[in-house]
Amino acid sequence: MIDTINFEEVKWYQVYNPTDEDFDWLMDTFGFHPLDIEDCKSSNQRPKIDEYDDYYFLILHFPYFDKQNRFIRLKEVKIFWGRDYIVTMGSSHWVVKNMFNEMKRLSALQPVKKKDEEDEDDNTLDITSSSDALLYNLLDRLMVETYSLVLRIGTEVDNINFDIFSKKAKEVLEHLSVTRKNLIAMNTSFKPQLRVFHKFESGGIKGYEEDMEEYWGNILDQYQKMFDLVEDYGELIEGLSKTFDSLQSNKANEIMKTLTFISTIMLPLTLISGIYGMNVNLPFASSPWAFMIIIAGMFFVGLGFYFYFRRKGWF
Repeated sequence: MIDTINFEEVKWYQVYNPTDEDFDWLMDTFGFHPLDIEDCKSSNQRPKIDEYDDYYFLILHFPYFDKQNRFIRLKEVKIFWGRDYIVTMGSSHWVVKNMFNEMKRLSALQPVKKKDEEDEDDNTLDITSSSDALLYNLLDRLMVETYSLVLRIGTEVDNINFDIFSKKAKEVLEHLSVTRKNLIAMNTSFKPQLRVFHKFESGGIKGYEEDMEEYWGNILDQYQKMFDLVEDYGELIEGLSKTFDSLQSNKANEIMKTLTFISTIMLPLTLISGIYGMNVNLPFASSPWAFMIIIAGMFFVGLGFYFYFRRKGWF
């Protein structure tokens, strides 16, 4: 199904669950390259931008949390960008759907403001003035949503930093593993996509309107800032992971040290009890105080080992 918003200067086509008939219509109407159509039919494509004589084709990845609000997933955003139109394909990120529905609702409520009716001192970028402006606003909203996810991951890292010395090891380890997995997912999506946005800022992708360099530069600045934050959080989580491993190793060493101490003390006591458990004539065996004498001897042997270890600083 193809839904359309008709602005005065640009059209936005949202293709939901595209069928073969929808793809044929797009190829006949806009002349899209068959390879781009094939990319739209498949998933797990790398971020890229293809430039043609009369349109651009973008594949971008943006993160979102799964239904359990626990793990980061990546959603592909596929966009055909022409002089007077934008086509968004398939099951896009929820930000794209929300923005489309919002603009469709607003366009039905009030007419679009014409350029000659705008205030001369209004320097804001009109979202409906061109396909470049529409694409910029779409990317900007996706950046804002992505930035909120990055900040949430940063909060998770800070929580781990506090919990690592206080909470149970199992809870901290689970929290640490989930956060590290989310950071890896975001980092692997940011790296290849950063090159795509560099093309906008450097002028490699010129678009169709003049004076858009500052806006494309703003998109790159936002994305570069998020990428730097993700890398910083990645380094922090690695440091926290090493700290956690050191703490757990130290706890394990302390436990083994205590168990070894107990075993060492119990060894001579076990020897004494084993000897007096033999069915032979032994010293004090016939004495009525034999049991108390043996227990006292075992007590002083254990006490002697304890003070010896304390003096050596082993315990």
